[in-house]
Amino acid sequence: MSYRGASEIFLGSAGISVGDSVKITKKDISYEGMLLDRAEDADETHLVLKLKNGYNVGINIENATIELVKKGEKPKIELSKLDIERDNQKHDISIISTGGTVASIIDYKTGAVHPAFTADDLIRANPELLEYANIKGKAVLNILSENMKPEYWVKSARSIADEINDGAYGVVVAHGTDTMHYTSAALSFMLDTPVPVVLTGAQRSSDRPSSDAFLNLLNSMTAAKSDMAEVMVCMHATEDDTYCDLHRGTKVRKMHTSRRDTFRSINTSPLARVQNGGIEILDEQLRYKTRTDGEVELQDAVESDVAFIKSYPGISGEIIDYHIDKGYKGIVLEGTGLGHCPEEIIPSVKRARDSGIPVVMASQCLYGKVNMNVYSTGRKLITAGVISAGDMLPETAYVKLCWALGQTDEIEEVEKTMQTNIAGEIEDKSSIKYFLI
Repeated sequence: MSYRGASEIFLGSAGISVGDSVKITKKDISYEGMLLDRAEDADETHLVLKLKNGYNVGINIENATIELVKKGEKPKIELSKLDIERDNQKHDISIISTGGTVASIIDYKTGAVHPAFTADDLIRANPELLEYANIKGKAVLNILSENMKPEYWVKSARSIADEINDGAYGVVVAHGTDTMHYTSAALSFMLDTPVPVVLTGAQRSSDRPSSDAFLNLLNSMTAAKSDMAEVMVCMHATEDDTYCDLHRGTKVRKMHTSRRDTFRSINTSPLARVQNGGIEILDEQLRYKTRTDGEVELQDAVESDVAFIKSYPGISGEIIDYHIDKGYKGIVLEGTGLGHCPEEIIPSVKRARDSGIPVVMASQCLYGKVNMNVYSTGRKLITAGVISAGDMLPETAYVKLCWALGQTDEIEEVEKTMQTNIAGEIEDKSSIKYFLI
């Protein structure tokens, strides 16, 4: 039981456990219902009851009394194995979960929630998936996306490669939205994939009427059967349930904390629009890799000791020096404007380069590209050996530097890799027509 402190003592004094029917009285009001569990990080002063009308209510235990009505069992969902025959007329699609919740099974009578990690779970929550393909599910991780690490990118990439080499026609990756664009960039560099790899998630959980989970997942299935053999992100393109956009994995970013259409392509157009089981290419000038019959090529070595530092007014060179002294192997500076930082930290930047540590300059502006040739500060940074990220997103530049340092520790080779377009992360011309207003 996750109750602790005052609430644990309050329940223990009456011999009450989660699942018991209880009556709580405060002043002249009584609440009767089943005691539900709470999250581990919940406060100590509230209990949660499921009332007979089906609603849940939180009750502060201060000045309250509690009595046992009937002993019960902790709510749980009993799930039996689904017996589904493979349809030889349909493609095999693998769905890999990293912990991002795009579907859950919820028992509204008891309040129990079962996260959908396996193929059986996903089919129970979304039986329509069977109309699209044969589904194979696999849980690789079970983390909140803010807890993602470079080592988890590697684990995910290897699992995806295994699925493709085992015959998957396409792969869908369920991922939390907060760091999805980091992972999509990492997979773009690690995987030379012959089939589509589509990341998706949900801004709103699947038990809410406004959830975007179902449409995102269903459109991701459509994308996974397409001929676009790249790592892509498939998420809502509008606030309503109209269609999803397919974004290149290295050019996409989460742009709003809660909107359902939070993911946008930066400095480029989305690759395609997905709606009603069809795909519409949005910009015929954008080149994308097409499906082949080969096996996936995996280059999954990464260097995790890379610093991601934001320039700001008053920043001290001590921050750069700290990372040098701690043995970091690379630094990405998120500079201002065309790729600038205060002149007073340039000596520390030069020290990093002289120590064999590549320093890459990206721009906080997101739109447009770095050009350190225009102003004197930029030219001093070039002289100090700073590498331009071009029009790469700062997050993509960070991920790419981790990956580049995994391939070689020769700084000249790292610089060459950073300035070579590997997975569509660098545009020759960063057009103003894609600027998001």
